[in-house]
Amino acid sequence: MILHCVFCKFSSEAAAADQQSVLTELRDFALSLRRCISAEFGPNRDFEQKTQGFSHGLVLRFKEAEALAEYSEHPTHKALGARLCDLCEGGADGILVYDLEVPDRRAR
Repeated sequence: MILHCVFCKFSSEAAAADQQSVLTELRDFALSLRRCISAEFGPNRDFEQKTQGFSHGLVLRFKEAEALAEYSEHPTHKALGARLCDLCEGGADGILVYDLEVPDRRAR
């Protein structure tokens, strides 16, 4: 199972409504794919104050790496990703992505 984790540093000029909209659309698009298991996003609460200014996160759970590749290569994802970059500090530099391979705990 792959956890696709996206962390964003939105620019100060990015309207909150635009931030919410692009994250909602990314979540909804991912969930429209049959091999996406879950998708969630929200503001970073930074309780440990170690997140270096990343204000929001999106976490998508895919059955396998091929499912993530299907999502990543889709034209809808590319268009939404471009919008997300436009809203972040330094464009793509304002986005941090981690793809974690984790066991499928649901299979137990």
